[in-house]
Order: sequence, then structure tokens, then C-alpha cells
Amino acid sequence: MEYLLTASNIVKEYTGHRALDDVSIAVPRGKVYGLLGPNGAGKTTLIRIINHITAPDSGEVIFDGHRLCQDDIARIGYLPEERGLYKKMKVGEQAIFFARLKGLSRRDAEAALRQWFERLDISQWWDKKVEELSKGMAQKVQFIITVLHRPDLLIFDEPFSGFDPINAGILKREILKLRDEGATVIFSTHNMGSVEELCDEISLINRSQNILSGKVSDIRERFADNRYALAYLGDPAGLEAAAAPLCSSFEAGSINNDGFATATVTLKAPDALRPFISAVNEAVTINSFRRLIPSMDEIFVSAVEASNQARGLQPVPEV
Repeated sequence: MEYLLTASNIVKEYTGHRALDDVSIAVPRGKVYGLLGPNGAGKTTLIRIINHITAPDSGEVIFDGHRLCQDDIARIGYLPEERGLYKKMKVGEQAIFFARLKGLSRRDAEAALRQWFERLDISQWWDKKVEELSKGMAQKVQFIITVLHRPDLLIFDEPFSGFDPINAGILKREILKLRDEGATVIFSTHNMGSVEELCDEISLINRSQNILSGKVSDIRERFADNRYALAYLGDPAGLEAAAAPLCSSFEAGSINNDGFATATVTLKAPDALRPFISAVNEAVTINSFRRLIPSMDEIFVSAVEASNQARGLQPVPEV
């Protein structure tokens, strides 16, 4: 696999606090890479290092085959969580100003911006002052400014905060389109639903350390843990008796909308699946049977709690 960016063994300390402790990530070219973690985990520090805003105390960042340098910043688009626009300037003039800072001529900048404003349905705000924009409108403007010069690497820090579901969906589609057109994206968020929709791979940072990395599909499979849900007709006690020799846990559920009883089971081993189905078929009539793959939200909480417990730390902060 080809990586656009790797950060290896990054350590960063501030007075009395180690923000990053031997953190490594590898971001594949042309993918959306999720950078996850509770508040204060170290994500923003790592993003600042990738953006050459601050330097690591040790470790290195490799960008497109060479050590990251100041000249590479022109190839990176960064949308920080803390937004910043000049409130008294008109929206269009401000967007042109930022586009020219990134190397576009005024003519090219205005042509490209007009297309983007039309695309995100904010053309009517071109001659308005920034202070007249809603938070969501202002975020759309900053998103456009971030992506306008077609950088190789895009970094979005909580890009959907303050958006309603419709506009969040529009932005998600644009991010995926940028990826499909060749951009590499680092996406930092607390919204695990967005991770499942957007991310190809993730790293989970907790208390300054990287505790989980890999493809989203592989991670969800790894945490699946042989759990299954079934709906059936028959005696729950008979089902539990038939399942008991092959299960490490059995949870009887309620009656579903179709009138079938439900249950959740955890098999003792993967090879117990066929014997389990055979035994259960003798006891009840199965209507449906499916494997339970955990959500990224469940994995996030489970992984962070396990990491904190292993290190003797307090429970995970709320996401």
C-alpha cells in the first residue's frame, strides 16, 4: 500500500504534560483516514505537527516520500475546529483573499469560487458580510476555502459541528467526491456515525497513545466476538437449554414487531456456529439469524475503557 503521509514515533511534551507518547500513523494515498479519540487525547497536537505549525520533540513526519518541510504546506488544506473569518469583510472578497494567498490569480479564484458557491447553494451570500452568516453558512465558506486549491492532503477537524443533517450530508458527499478525485483526507471527529460513513481506515488515540489502528471493516470484524441475534417461534427455555453447551452467554429478548421471540447469544468458538444452528433447529423454529457486528461507537468506548483499565486510569470521558 502507498502512503501519502506517515508519522513515526511522535513525542510532544508541554510543561508538565506529554501530549503525544510515541504515536505512529500511516495515511494511505487516496483514502479517508479517521483520527479519533476523546477530548484531550492528543489529536489536535498531532494535526498541528502534520501542518508544520509546531514540531515534535522526537519522531518524524514523512510526506509524499520525504521529510515534511515548510514548502509542503501549500499541498495541505486544513479546516480547524476553531473557525476564523473576518466578520466585517464581504464573503466573496474574503474568499478571494484567501484563495490568492494559496497561489490562485484573482480571475481563477473568483471563477472557481463562484462554481463552489453555486454547488453548495450559498451564491446569494457572496456580497453579504460574514457577520450576517449563520454558523453553518460560515462553515460552508471555510470548507470551500480549504479545498479550493485542490491540495493533495485535506485535514478536517470536526467539520460537521453545527450542521443540520441535510447540510452535514451535503458535506459528506463532497468529501467522498474529493477522495474519489484523488485527494487524501484526514478526518478528526467524535461522531462515530460519520466514521462508518466516511472512513476507510482509522487510528484511535487515547491519553496521548495510539491504542487502535487499521481498516474500519477489519476493526469491526475483530471486535465482533462471535455474537449473534436470532428471532424464533417456540419455547425460550427449550432454546436456552439447546444453546447452553455451545454458548458463553445467552440473553433472552422481547417479542419483535412480527410476533417472534428474540435472543442474543455469544458462541464459545467460531467453529461452534454450525453445531449451534443444528441444535437450535431441533428446539425452535428459526425466523432469522444474523451476526452482530459492533458499531464504531461501541468499539470506541470498549477500546478506550480497556486502555484506561490496563493503565490504571479513570473511565473514559464522555464522547
